[in-house]
Amino acid sequence: MVSEGDDAPDFTAPAAMPDGDITEFSLADALADGPGVLAFFPGAFTSVCTGEMVTFRDRLDTLQSAGANLYGVSIDSPFSLGEFAAQNDLNFPLISDTNKELIDAYNVEMDFEALGISGVAKRAVFVVDEDGTVTYKWVSDDPSVEPDYDEVEDAAAEAA
Repeated sequence: MVSEGDDAPDFTAPAAMPDGDITEFSLADALADGPGVLAFFPGAFTSVCTGEMVTFRDRLDTLQSAGANLYGVSIDSPFSLGEFAAQNDLNFPLISDTNKELIDAYNVEMDFEALGISGVAKRAVFVVDEDGTVTYKWVSDDPSVEPDYDEVEDAAAEAA
């Protein structure tokens, strides 16, 4: 279980970028540009996930003003994430975890047993400082609950 004060699991994964490109994303490389906010979400094109990512989009200036960068993470393919970003004008990278390595490394895997769906991300947020240390963690077992956006912004500012 990744906790505050732990080294964030490093990773390289495909990402849908705001310009429409799909590229390789490295957490270590991204942290060279400042702290990162990793926002795990269960699935693109679902109502709560769309609402969460749109809210983060609308509040991105506050995170960036604090010196932090935002990255969405889900098990969707980078192609699906690219379309999801385009349809919702998302202006931050969406990282594809189709192999479920990130949800495993961050221990945020959730199963919807009643629906027969396994291995999606819990709704979770991790703030990682430039040294790669987790400075904030929020994980919900209820996929209908969104994070406290003010709390995330405060944590990002503190990490910067």
